[in-house]
Amino acid sequence: MIVRKLNLHNYRNYSSKQFEFKPGINVILGENAVGKTNIVEAIYYLSLPRSFRGVDDIDLIKYGEDYASISSKVEIGKINRDINIVISKQGRQITINNKPIERISDLAKTINVILFEPKDVLLFKGSPKERRNFLDISLTKQTESYLSAITRYNKVLKERNEVLKQDKVDKTLLETTTEMLIKTAAPIVKYREGYLKDINDILNKITRALTGTHEKIEIIYHPFVANDENYETNARNAFNKALETDLKHKATSVGIHREDFSINLFDKDIATFGSQGQNRLVALALKLSPYFLIEDKDKKPIVVLDDVMSELDEKHQQVLIKFLKKFEQVFITTTKLVIAGASHYEIKK
Repeated sequence: MIVRKLNLHNYRNYSSKQFEFKPGINVILGENAVGKTNIVEAIYYLSLPRSFRGVDDIDLIKYGEDYASISSKVEIGKINRDINIVISKQGRQITINNKPIERISDLAKTINVILFEPKDVLLFKGSPKERRNFLDISLTKQTESYLSAITRYNKVLKERNEVLKQDKVDKTLLETTTEMLIKTAAPIVKYREGYLKDINDILNKITRALTGTHEKIEIIYHPFVANDENYETNARNAFNKALETDLKHKATSVGIHREDFSINLFDKDIATFGSQGQNRLVALALKLSPYFLIEDKDKKPIVVLDDVMSELDEKHQQVLIKFLKKFEQVFITTTKLVIAGASHYEIKK
């Protein structure tokens, strides 16, 4: 999977900008605040149509303009896809080969982008929501049925919360939505458990390649109830136990939307006992791991590393660069790093 061309129009600080990228490592070079991250943000948007910087679509439109557009030619094996996204105050329009997409999943199936950004160094120390986002996005990219399942769950969760917000809660309706929530959650837990097991099988190899050491790393999944043959009974008991709290706070306090996972380094939680450097490199290894779970070479994800090199010493920079040469296409933003054999694109004010 290769991004061959990228055209930006009225996007962020770019009135009009065209790029032609190559396979392998692409280095986007420039001083701070010249728009390097805007370029990789647009590449990420091609895969999951939202900014990874947490802003609304309207904030992507260049100041004073009515719309922004991102156009790209993506090569998937011998197949080319032209992706065009127009963002306006009225919403957005997305086409693939000039045909409007019916669902966001159509875009997710077409192009897959793995992202590592500066805040990811705090992935294990941050909120469980960030770790769930990694899990949900990775699984969505891997299997369309997971996207359908998590979408259904979120819809039922919203319905249950609306019931809880009523002045006089309809207990029968509450029981019905609770039962629906349990039924919808069951396959999601299986997906998550299986996916984290698959990552466990390769995470140590990636970490050793990045660190040169033989650290013992293990992902620990924390489902909200035990995932055994009595899962539904366990879930009902958990919801019954939390009922008084849910009624008081008018929100669902237990469920898969509260789940988490942690990583042990030598059998100890890395968030608590790991150094800053260990947390950074293992977080990077975790973010890169989905690449190796996709066997079809033509569908291997595009990798985006936004300002990651500034966080590493020279030794680990060189180790990472050597490792990245295994990937089909990588984008790196940096202020000064020049990489032998890579394609460089200098961005100026």
